[in-house]
Amino acid sequence: MKTTLCLPTAALLLAATLTAAPLMETTAIHAQPDAAAPAIGYLKAGTEPVPSANATAPAGWMAVELPGPHEAYVNNNDFSKSLDVRPGAAVRLLPRADAPVLAILQDGDKTEITGLRSGWTQIKLLKTVTGYINIGGVSAAPSAAVPPPPPAVAALPPPPVVSSGPAAPLPQMFQGTLVKASRILLVAPRRDYEYQLDNGEGKRIAFLDLSRVLATEKTEFVFGRSVKISGVLRPTDNGKDLVIEVLSLELQ
Repeated sequence: MKTTLCLPTAALLLAATLTAAPLMETTAIHAQPDAAAPAIGYLKAGTEPVPSANATAPAGWMAVELPGPHEAYVNNNDFSKSLDVRPGAAVRLLPRADAPVLAILQDGDKTEITGLRSGWTQIKLLKTVTGYINIGGVSAAPSAAVPPPPPAVAALPPPPVVSSGPAAPLPQMFQGTLVKASRILLVAPRRDYEYQLDNGEGKRIAFLDLSRVLATEKTEFVFGRSVKISGVLRPTDNGKDLVIEVLSLELQ
């Protein structure tokens, strides 16, 4: 039987063929079909975009697929006690409440925890997300060119020196293995550090204060793993040991 292709269908197929041609310039993938929407990724020049079968786009835009895995962040409050991300949680590009949303987690989506941030958990999102590229006018990635120098301004007098006591310690980077503490640290008032960071020889570098990241009972996923930690090193209350106040933690 001879198949007749109607004109509207033919036009759609022709448009898809044309818009899927390799890109001439590096192009931003926006979260919405709007040039003011945040970029969730970029397609390099010469890449052939893959049209999304699950979304449509207005004239001048094309819905495309952005395959995973994606490095992203989820608020700690969006985790269940079993360390599963709750459906409906916003998956963001940065560990901030105002960061662009990469995706809204759906039931059945797969994720892997890869690190901890203050109030946030770094995850790997194992799914393809939909974004939008401007095919009417290419939206290029930010240029790496050096910006022009700012206009000259009159020099201001130096601010007055104010004595405010000793400066707060700065965060440092530490690497090692996260393990259960070899002993319970007893101080007055009593405070227990359940975990510690060991070096390659199995010796303790410092106890770990994890109160700024996930609760202790939710740290089992990194137990016995090699980690990289950003935190502030300080003495324990009794001055006999060291403890790191952990600000972020990543698996190695």
